[in-house]
Amino acid sequence: MEPAISDAGPPTGLRRKLTVPVLAFGGILMAVMQTVVVPLLPDLPRLTGASPAAVSWTVTATLLAGAVLTPVLGRAGDMYGKRRVLLAALALMTAGSVVCALTSEIRLLIAARALQGAAAAVVPLSISILRDELPPHRTGSAVALMSSTVGIGAALGLPLTALIVQYADWHVMFWVTSGLGASGLAAAWWAVRESPVRTPGRFDTLGALGLATALVCLLLAVSQGGQWGWTSATVLGLFAASLLTGALWWRQQLRAPRPLVDLRLAVRPRVALPHLTALLAGFAFYANSLVTAQLVQAPTETGYGLGLSIVASGLCLLPNGLIMLLFSPLSARISASRGPRITLALGAVVIALGYVVRIADSHALWVIVLGGAVVSTGTTLAYSALPTLILRAVPVEQTASSNGVNVLMRTIGQALCSAAVAAILVHHTSTVGGAPVPTLHGYLMAFALAGTVALVACAAALAIPAEPRADHPGPGSGLSTPKQALEGA
Repeated sequence: MEPAISDAGPPTGLRRKLTVPVLAFGGILMAVMQTVVVPLLPDLPRLTGASPAAVSWTVTATLLAGAVLTPVLGRAGDMYGKRRVLLAALALMTAGSVVCALTSEIRLLIAARALQGAAAAVVPLSISILRDELPPHRTGSAVALMSSTVGIGAALGLPLTALIVQYADWHVMFWVTSGLGASGLAAAWWAVRESPVRTPGRFDTLGALGLATALVCLLLAVSQGGQWGWTSATVLGLFAASLLTGALWWRQQLRAPRPLVDLRLAVRPRVALPHLTALLAGFAFYANSLVTAQLVQAPTETGYGLGLSIVASGLCLLPNGLIMLLFSPLSARISASRGPRITLALGAVVIALGYVVRIADSHALWVIVLGGAVVSTGTTLAYSALPTLILRAVPVEQTASSNGVNVLMRTIGQALCSAAVAAILVHHTSTVGGAPVPTLHGYLMAFALAGTVALVACAAALAIPAEPRADHPGPGSGLSTPKQALEGA
């Protein structure tokens, strides 16, 4: 490994103290960018003159770009400098917001939303920076907070964007996110110094193209399957292309001298099982956010709906973000005393209990909010433990790329959840006021599925092998400092 000259210069005391808050702010921005168009979706066809099918790509483009760029930028960060790539991701995110603020043309909006998808790499890059820069006793709590920013940003972003959409021109929302993005970029440039830990070698361009092709085909089929038809030639062809490309990519990665993803490391149980659990946890968590807003906005004529406005439904999710912020230190303490494997399993059980509450009563608003809060508590425990498990299982020079894959698995889990919930609700509808709406039974089935997946995630977490005992932390423990890593290189 080659020590790199810091692009930011020697850090002052204030800059060092603000590193964690600045990186956490970037993670929150990432989640806000992913959810910012959700309150707009019903009105975008009218505002842009585009079809509902075209408008849906403003969400799909961000999902696809984020899924592809997360492992690619993670690997680039390990090779060329994590701070440098982090700043590039924040710059792309901000540029995408500016383009969205300046246009109403649907094709430009979709392209700009794809640029915003680059922000998905912010969290794994930040986690890797924290491992390199912080002393071991501070790493656990900082990583827990960083991992929780995904839920915090989503919970805070939805009511904020709903307020802007309801009371101002929709372009104002993107001007606000542009300002926030520029602030996050400037703060990161000032407060974050470059990590000295690098992996020399040539970037695996062929591997990046192969992974991008396989992921695009898979996620495109999953996200559009309900609209295009799961048995249509297009969707089946995409699944087949994803499988074939993925097999070729796997073979290429095993032969590459410097692969994009170290598959020999990734298939080890201490790495593979956290990745599997990340997919399952992403599925289980996402159902809560996906269904709650729809359920409380449903008309009262359904017998279960509360007829709330977009803003009010967004406020129902606000406690979830506050809970994730408050419970991330608790997660770090549990991981320090019992180990992150136990924290992950406990989080999955708590998620399942949250869905038990949702199934028990989905009529009273306070019970709906309580059930969502329990799910968020479990998600905080699970999401905070996942990067710690990865950090302790991989060499220090592969932290960004390995955490990028872990975040990618969460994204795939959320995409699968979205498709599964949509399929359930489509098959359980009734007509109210001349329009089809999901039945309460359909929502309860979605909760039951998510709770079951959470229990499977618990089983996968408990199957993760215990960490080998060592007298001193090494590169694979997740507790080594940059100095230790360089001395051992």
